[in-house]
Amino acid sequence: MHYLGAEQYTYLAGEINALYHEAAVKTGISDSVQNILYVLCEKGGKCLQSEISRLTGISRQTINSAIRKLEKEEIVYLEQGKGRNTILCLTEKGQKFSLEKIYPLHEIENKIWSEWTPEEQQQYLALTKKYRDGLKKYMEALL
Repeated sequence: MHYLGAEQYTYLAGEINALYHEAAVKTGISDSVQNILYVLCEKGGKCLQSEISRLTGISRQTINSAIRKLEKEEIVYLEQGKGRNTILCLTEKGQKFSLEKIYPLHEIENKIWSEWTPEEQQQYLALTKKYRDGLKKYMEALL
């Protein structure tokens, strides 16, 4: 049995994802490139390549393919981290590119967030975490 509330949540989550996809299309980048650059901007222009996969849910193969494209365009470069870790970094060109393509998303999100009361912000975060934790719990049991 599928509950109406869960159905509404799934629908809303899909609509939100579609809006981010539309933003990517309008700015001329793929969803995976948008997600990679978004994480890099959130992390100050550098982060572990493995962290991108963990934070976005995008497959490593898709991330690697997008990174190769971004390297050819001189948007990012790779640094060797500790052990087998690879660090993905924005170039100067990549920082400018991200200012144009990614930071407008941050501005929109911050504007929405600032329109909420502190209580609404905390409630949203608490319920989203609770949903995520429940999803992890039941998915682990399923898989």
